[in-house]
Amino acid sequence: MAQRDGGGDLLPISELLSYRLSRTSSALSRSAALRYRREFDVSLGEWRAIALIAADATLTLNRLARRAGLDKAQMSRVVTKLAERGLVDRTPGSGRTSQLSLTSEGQKVYRGLIGAANERDATFLGLLSRHEREVLDRALGKLADLALELERQERDALGDD
Repeated sequence: MAQRDGGGDLLPISELLSYRLSRTSSALSRSAALRYRREFDVSLGEWRAIALIAADATLTLNRLARRAGLDKAQMSRVVTKLAERGLVDRTPGSGRTSQLSLTSEGQKVYRGLIGAANERDATFLGLLSRHEREVLDRALGKLADLALELERQERDALGDD
């Protein structure tokens, strides 16, 4: 990776941290999506919805969409497909909300998916030494904290709540 000399040299996009992280994240997601489609016949969005519902028995569609980083319409389509396949139940809640839960078939698919996800995670982390894993964990935490703070500052500057 090229270094800025005294902060004056401009790096090409291919060497910017955000670009490199995005490319790595995309490659991780694409390989996961291919495996989950092949083994469990679910898309990456469906996997994330299933995993988030399994982790929180109090999720509504709005909260699920926020946690998954999707808009409500996108998540509604994902949940509708999962419900049609018999993997997710929608129980009417207060007002227009629905409580989401996995069916017994959804729980079975989740167990297979989370096992595959843990296996992939172990494969990637197994490439790194213990020290590298510790450094990566700390670095990702710091980067996430700063990214969230910068996002908040940008929202404040735009007057966007």
